[in-house]
Amino acid sequence: MYHMKSVSIRDLRYRFPRVEAKLREGEELAITRRNRVIARLLPEKPAKPSVPDFSARLKANYGNEPAEVSGAELISLQRGDR
Repeated sequence: MYHMKSVSIRDLRYRFPRVEAKLREGEELAITRRNRVIARLLPEKPAKPSVPDFSARLKANYGNEPAEVSGAELISLQRGDR
């Protein structure tokens, strides 16, 4: 059976760094007042990275085969005599 840790309102006021550490570890906490649960604190789900994984996209599109021509060579060929 799953047991949730309990934290009193006093702990929230005076020992918040400890409470925050438990939340960062992924624990759910029950907030109590006079030994009665009045609320629950849940850790935030980790945010998705804002930068896409470009290397994974390249592997999905082109596989692991090396390109015949490098990117710099392609650009110089397209520019011609400029």
